[in-house]
Amino acid sequence: MRMVKVVLRAKNLLRILARKNKSQNWLAYRMEISSGYISQLITGARRPSPKMRERFLQVLDGVAFDELFDIKESNGRKR
Repeated sequence: MRMVKVVLRAKNLLRILARKNKSQNWLAYRMEISSGYISQLITGARRPSPKMRERFLQVLDGVAFDELFDIKESNGRKR
């Protein structure tokens, strides 16, 4: 069974925020989540849910899915 994981491209997100002259706190406020949760997404401690991915794309208007997220596939086996 193949498993699919969607992970945030943290470096790209930070570049996008810098281009827009916005902070992580601004992003958290606009997404209606805590700055701690944004930090967890950026460090990879958490993966964004489908709803959260949608919010990223809405708040960061004009940014493509592939610019913000990476899709990783695995065979589903734990080793």
